[in-house]
Amino acid sequence: MNLPNILTLSRIPILFGVVAFLYAPFSGASTVAFVLFVIGALTDWADGYYARKQGLVSNFGKLMDALTDKVFMVGLFISLLVLGVLPGIWSLFMLLLILSREFLITGLRLVAASSGIVLGAEKSGKHKTVSQMVSAILLLLSLVVHNDLPNLFPEIVGKVLYWGGLGFFVLATVLTVSSGTMYMVKYWSIFTGESDGKSE
Repeated sequence: MNLPNILTLSRIPILFGVVAFLYAPFSGASTVAFVLFVIGALTDWADGYYARKQGLVSNFGKLMDALTDKVFMVGLFISLLVLGVLPGIWSLFMLLLILSREFLITGLRLVAASSGIVLGAEKSGKHKTVSQMVSAILLLLSLVVHNDLPNLFPEIVGKVLYWGGLGFFVLATVLTVSSGTMYMVKYWSIFTGESDGKSE
């Protein structure tokens, strides 16, 4: 268990910490949740950076990095939906699209792994992850302004952050579905058994 893999796996307990503070009843809890989320988001950059710098890139690291990204972001969005931060049926529908994409790609990776093929993250997948993180950061910041700093910022600031977060959530959903579609098309031969056993 090296440093990059520890950073990768740390996103799971960090997620539980974020959710716990989102539900905490005391003042400042939203701020702590936001700080924890930023730390978790930074580990997504740090694990890859140190893995490359120290020559510790591994198949386990590639698979777990992609998997923990999904758990980290989807887990947070589910929590925001339950809290009512993501509103209405349309948010649920979009979250179900995101979940469906993530399950399909995870299934594809498992099928590939059973054939000795490791599928790392694509650039399009990284773009959707970044858009999801921006959405989450803006939504969490809106909670910070509303719950912890109502006297420091005018109400319009919280609303701008909130609607910006919703806008990026819609963008993230579009990128999630499109990147998943491209991924499935690119590696469809693995599902059909036509792969020659080599990753592209």
